[in-house]
Amino acid sequence: MLVALPVKTAMLEIKSRRIKTTVILELSGTIDIDSANLIERVGQALTDGYRDILCDFESVTSVDYSGLSALAIAFKNTVNHKGRMKFFSVPAHIMKTFSLVCLDKVFEIFPDEKSALKSLEDDTHISEIQRKNLRRRFKRLPLDIDIQFKSLFDQQFHHGKVMNISGIGMLVFAEKVYPIGEILEMKVSLLPIAPMLALKGKVVWLIQKEIQPQFYPGMGIEYYHIDCPTQEKILEFIERNLPLDSPS
Repeated sequence: MLVALPVKTAMLEIKSRRIKTTVILELSGTIDIDSANLIERVGQALTDGYRDILCDFESVTSVDYSGLSALAIAFKNTVNHKGRMKFFSVPAHIMKTFSLVCLDKVFEIFPDEKSALKSLEDDTHISEIQRKNLRRRFKRLPLDIDIQFKSLFDQQFHHGKVMNISGIGMLVFAEKVYPIGEILEMKVSLLPIAPMLALKGKVVWLIQKEIQPQFYPGMGIEYYHIDCPTQEKILEFIERNLPLDSPS
């Protein structure tokens, strides 16, 4: 009697190319326990001085749990070297795998190479703005305006009040609060600068009743992947409404 032996999957194939200071890794095949070459290739790019790495998943057929570990190690190695790793052209069934283990909240994923490259450019632009206008971004304006918010997994928005706002985040007073680390979708009107802003935020702290009872229950939210035009609208709104004698 013949017994069918398991078929060994081929090792992950990796082709690399460069666009300016960015390394693009074209992945092909299965990312699994035998994908240590991905970690090695990323490590070599970092050693060579490249800090921006994009991974093309268009030809990736599957990712198992060992493969997820390999991706996580490569990603962490990049971050530890103060680099940026982003993915693009990820098939739907692999996106589902990422979602099951919540890695879709960790990895930055884009539909195509063009949008991934633009994200790197936008991040660089934002970093320059942050360095040049650090004090400007931290000016905090007291407010009492309505905000709608929900997690990425909720269907309906909840309502609350923005108690203060800065160029990097806001304090929201609301009956509904989310745990630290939760990514939120938010809608807020900053008239007359922005009739309605749609942006994302990450919960970075929760109000403690003993310390700030006037804002309890509430949460501190930091903007998440905010683009330059949106941040500029927020900063313009703050500067427009700050008292003239407000300290810089």
